[in-house]
Amino acid sequence: MKFNLKELKQTYIIAEMSANHAGCLENAKKIIGAAKEAGADCIKIQTYTPDTMTIDCTNKYFQIDGGTWDGENLYHLYEKAYTPWEWEEELKQQAEELELDFLSTPFDKTSVDFLEDLGVEFYKIASFELVDIPLIEYVASKGKPIILSTGMGTKEEIEEAVSAIKAQENDKVVLLRCSSAYPAVSDEMNLLTIQDMKKYFGLPVGLSDHSMGSVAAVTAVALGARVIEKHFCLNRDIKNPDASFSMEPTEFQQMVQDVRAAERAIGTVNYGPSDQEKNSIIFRRSIFAVEDIEKGETITEKNTRVIRPGYGLKPKEYKNVLGMVAKKHISYGEPLSYDKLEV
Repeated sequence: MKFNLKELKQTYIIAEMSANHAGCLENAKKIIGAAKEAGADCIKIQTYTPDTMTIDCTNKYFQIDGGTWDGENLYHLYEKAYTPWEWEEELKQQAEELELDFLSTPFDKTSVDFLEDLGVEFYKIASFELVDIPLIEYVASKGKPIILSTGMGTKEEIEEAVSAIKAQENDKVVLLRCSSAYPAVSDEMNLLTIQDMKKYFGLPVGLSDHSMGSVAAVTAVALGARVIEKHFCLNRDIKNPDASFSMEPTEFQQMVQDVRAAERAIGTVNYGPSDQEKNSIIFRRSIFAVEDIEKGETITEKNTRVIRPGYGLKPKEYKNVLGMVAKKHISYGEPLSYDKLEV
């Protein structure tokens, strides 16, 4: 299992399958293989059925008004989107063979029990379940790491969820900043919250990213995110409830490359020249003769200047050398040094 934040040397990247299998087991298996090839550390699914998520009711309360799923009935949407539980053992085995971590989001106690029997090693709590304290307590009671998505959450709601986990003597929590819109727009992601969450809650923080492209993920890493989760599909032309805001393999691979490049660029706190810069130091400015200077001649602003390159005295010495006298002939274009001068 790769997911151990204390030992992670780089950002942990999760490919979220969700509904992108489009009800086909072969699609699900292809997604896992493609996620591995694209550079993911983990494949994530969701463990629910329509009946564990909601009820089969068509009154106005269960109709979706607006957004990606406008006009859908909740129960029927989950019928289209859920991953059959009988697939999960095979999918988990495939992931392990590919050295991918296998993660799932449970949505009720029965799904937690099922995942415990399956032998999962950590859990994800979805943003919409942030306020389901009984579910969070039950998951936390298993003593395994929890990745807690915080979309829509107020600071107080996040505190309640974290407190519920810690009350079960479980402190293995990662918070994910999330905009629970599908797709999310950059103007409402407020990624600076990552830094505030990290400071306020004293926990590792990441990003569950529903936006298109890599910009949010790279920005989040620059702000301290340790985990990135992104919806992943084989092709957005394979119609399913999540296709429109999911990344295709080449896009996901590019995001992984961008994140890794950002990590390298972030580096560590360092002052002074890097190894690459050491060869450039010589092109700093220094003091040079810009005329032939005879022995005994005074050093002036006329016969010397601070110019590139950096073979002579440092510019900060310029006021000191003005008025000094040449101990020997100094040629035009020759760097100045104190052994050539005297008071």
